[in-house]
Amino acid sequence: MSSVVLIGAQWGDEGKGKLTDFLARQADVVIRYQGGNNAGHTVVVDGRTFKLHLIPSGILYPGTLCVIGNGVVVDPGVLVQELEYLKREGILTDNLRISETAHVIMPYHQRLDEVQEERRGAYKIGTTKRGVGPAYMDKAARTGIRMVDLLDREEFEQKLERNLADKNHLLGVYGSQGFTPREILEPYLKYADQLRPYVTDTSLVINEAIAAGKHVLFEGAQGTLLDVDHGTYPYVTSSHPTAGGACIGAGVGPTKIDKVIGVAKAYTTRVGEGPFPTELLGPDGDHIRERGYEFGTTTGRPRRCGWLDAVILRYAVRVSGLSALALTKLDVLDDLDTVRICTGYRYKGEVLKEFPHGLKALAECTPIYEDLPGWKQDITSARSLEELPPNARRYIERIEELAGVPVAIVAVGPGRYQTVTVTPIF
Repeated sequence: MSSVVLIGAQWGDEGKGKLTDFLARQADVVIRYQGGNNAGHTVVVDGRTFKLHLIPSGILYPGTLCVIGNGVVVDPGVLVQELEYLKREGILTDNLRISETAHVIMPYHQRLDEVQEERRGAYKIGTTKRGVGPAYMDKAARTGIRMVDLLDREEFEQKLERNLADKNHLLGVYGSQGFTPREILEPYLKYADQLRPYVTDTSLVINEAIAAGKHVLFEGAQGTLLDVDHGTYPYVTSSHPTAGGACIGAGVGPTKIDKVIGVAKAYTTRVGEGPFPTELLGPDGDHIRERGYEFGTTTGRPRRCGWLDAVILRYAVRVSGLSALALTKLDVLDDLDTVRICTGYRYKGEVLKEFPHGLKALAECTPIYEDLPGWKQDITSARSLEELPPNARRYIERIEELAGVPVAIVAVGPGRYQTVTVTPIF
């Protein structure tokens, strides 16, 4: 048995799509276990760029079974578009499975997301307005519509009418227009027919694969600091990107997980609002953003950029029980004279080595930096640790020392094979 959970160890956008694609060649099954189309993965294969939002990156391997788990909230229109996009690109999707208990994002979720975010004014969260948060709210309130409901016309109609009575009232309070059942029913029943062949009991599929000794990869969206419980609340997502979310979001027990890999950039980025201790607002931040092409896959928003934060990495190691790190985008730092790592925070005269949960405290923290010499060399052709410059290897070693876990993979470019494997994952 070999089951591996791959999570984001920062604020998301760490390059999990590339790593999932890289590991999927060894995996028999790849599962996306939480989030919605508020997340995006970019994968570069032989010069071709694929942008995915709901379907696991393993879909690019026809022999790998890809699963959208029960913990994902599915916008069926987006999913149908993504299937059509892959078909146009010549990618087969017969190897996709969708959980029958995954919840469905409805048009009223998207509209509520928009109006509620606007009403927050100065206290905006930075939501992508894709309806993900309101869909999870309905799931918790036990009024959600699941894929199994969508496939049953009678059940879907009943639940839709019930929900619209409440949602239209709420939208009216916000001064926004509601929906008629008909304008949702017709397109969604069409989506149901298109998605029906893929929908099944995915928990059973995954557990049978594990029992058969197959290689199983669980793919998280977003990152540790966007976890609704363990992130920088309220500037978080509405699900659990941490490793524990894989068990609930895929329907497997924790005893069936062998290894947890945390993906981290060689620097730090985030999108949306909230404190960011190592954020660089000057030329260095602009340089990293341009070199790393730090713009959101889903929204196109420019990402906020800063130096690597080891406090965050230690926190990710703790709350997800990381076995190792996968370090991405090391090549973005190639031409810098000096690279910096935040080893702790200074807060009201104290030195903090652990991540504070209070946003007010985090906003008042100043980073304590350790400077290391840059390597001033193009590393994109390196395929082994020995081929990296000594200063790049020292940077990796220092990250290992500060995080307390080894670095198992180093990505030195966006391409599938621009990857250094230090320790095999499967």
